[in-house]
Amino acid sequence: MLEVLLQSKHEVVAVVTAPDKPAGRGMSLHESAVKQYAVQHNLNVLQPEKLKSENFIAELKALNADLFVIVAFRMLPEIVWSMPPLGSINLHASLLPNYRGAAPINWAIINGEKETGVTTFFLKHEIDTGNIIFQERTPIGEEETVGELYERLMHIGAKVLGNTIAAIAGKNYPQIPQAHITEIKHAPKIFKNDCQIDFNKTAPELSDFVRGLSPYPTAFTHFNGKTLKVFRAKAVEQQHTLAPGTVVSDGKTYLHFACKSGLLSVTDLQLEGKKRIGVEEFLRGVKV
Repeated sequence: MLEVLLQSKHEVVAVVTAPDKPAGRGMSLHESAVKQYAVQHNLNVLQPEKLKSENFIAELKALNADLFVIVAFRMLPEIVWSMPPLGSINLHASLLPNYRGAAPINWAIINGEKETGVTTFFLKHEIDTGNIIFQERTPIGEEETVGELYERLMHIGAKVLGNTIAAIAGKNYPQIPQAHITEIKHAPKIFKNDCQIDFNKTAPELSDFVRGLSPYPTAFTHFNGKTLKVFRAKAVEQQHTLAPGTVVSDGKTYLHFACKSGLLSVTDLQLEGKKRIGVEEFLRGVKV
């Protein structure tokens, strides 16, 4: 997104990003990729600890920016997003008003959606509810993971963001109020406990669940007393009378888990303490 802005005719007066954080074995300070890119291009970088601090607010005002552009950042206080005369816009990875929240790409796949997209909109008080400027749709592949879809949406989003800023600069852009939908689909933040596979669901549901969490934060179950991460799995429509979670395998080529209906065939996995591998290699190293 920042690269697209720099390649445009518009001036980037500053970049706001997260403070440096300790990381790695030595816990040395780690700079965000956004900061690294900004520094390489000699941009003014702001890294506030608190978004309401007097110093940060004063720094923002001194920039005299016409427009604030927000992508994958924290929730902003009104004193910040209401500051620029042309407003503050956000890029969101869903077709709003559906999938408001922190994890729109994950939930679209988990819920078995066939289509998603990106939306640019103006910020207002309630999160992800402002007037829509532009949207672009894209189909979701049958086997596409959240990591793969994220990569595609990143490039689609960059294009839409560039078009949005150009339209605002040209004073020719729509402001479409978000439709009132009784049953809006939400996209809340996903925590580790949300990632455990529930075999009381159907195989197709769990196939979508795995895709929607791969490669991160990753769906998991337990195998021989250890955590088993599942990166890829396919639904096998096969009738059975097995208890959900029962393991079915020939010990060589396939590893299935019984579901409420059908079987979940795991093909790409990682056992706790081991590397990520394919199912055939996995079965050569363990006894099922």
